[in-house]
Amino acid sequence: MMSERLGAVVASIPSPSDGDISIGPLNLHAYGLMLAIGVLVAVKVAETRHARYGRDPGEIDAIAVWVIVAGVIGARVYHLFTGYDWDEDGITGAFKIWTGGLSIWGAVIGGLVALFVLARRRGLPVLVLMDSIAPAVVLAQAIGRWGNWFNQELFGRPTDLPWGLEIDVAHRPARYVTEPTFHPTFLYESLYCLAIFAVLLVVDQRRELRRGQVFALYVALYTFGRFWLELLRVDPASELFGVRFNALFSAALCVFGVVWFIWLGRHAEPVGQPTESEPGSTETAR
Repeated sequence: MMSERLGAVVASIPSPSDGDISIGPLNLHAYGLMLAIGVLVAVKVAETRHARYGRDPGEIDAIAVWVIVAGVIGARVYHLFTGYDWDEDGITGAFKIWTGGLSIWGAVIGGLVALFVLARRRGLPVLVLMDSIAPAVVLAQAIGRWGNWFNQELFGRPTDLPWGLEIDVAHRPARYVTEPTFHPTFLYESLYCLAIFAVLLVVDQRRELRRGQVFALYVALYTFGRFWLELLRVDPASELFGVRFNALFSAALCVFGVVWFIWLGRHAEPVGQPTESEPGSTETAR
């Protein structure tokens, strides 16, 4: 048994000794760096997709900063109410976003609120914008999850599998302090998000979808996988009926995403068809 455990550790994934990356005299928080890279990549992808829909990529630039800011605020606020330890970290810790604690649910909600407001003010097509950013968002998630690796956080239950993630004693939950390796849920989610990114691009390319269906498909696919990942994770989180709240929220959103996808397929306008509220719209080549 001891030799099996040793073999698992030898074959495991190591964790960084700290959450910083040094570039010469510059010391960067890896978590924030991963988020920044994810955002920059997402904006570029969204611009490219928006142009494919026959829209001006500048429409993405015009709203990107505000949507990103709203997303970060929403991500932090959501975490503060569902997974933040007020007793341990206190008021000052609530503002230390570089140490982790940004929820994707809050980011999407905050970002969507900003997108709706800005789109309404500028007369932009909301569903087209959402379809443009859906693959961009999930790609940003795939990149951003590596910030959790640097912080040694949000890992799963203990495992002896060869790809088990080594976690320092200081970062292990008290009940698992003697366990050396854990499921690398950050890696699972990152790979799953990359798969969703590919699926969204392929489906959008090969199927005649209606407006909003790409985003609805993103919601359904991501939340399906997130449900199972939540059940695997061991970090503290709010619970409802003995189940992690985010797992239940994922299940509800997954059902919503499927129903919304079907509804849009029957009622939404075809992609590329301009509306009266879009005087500057042009037909997209598909």
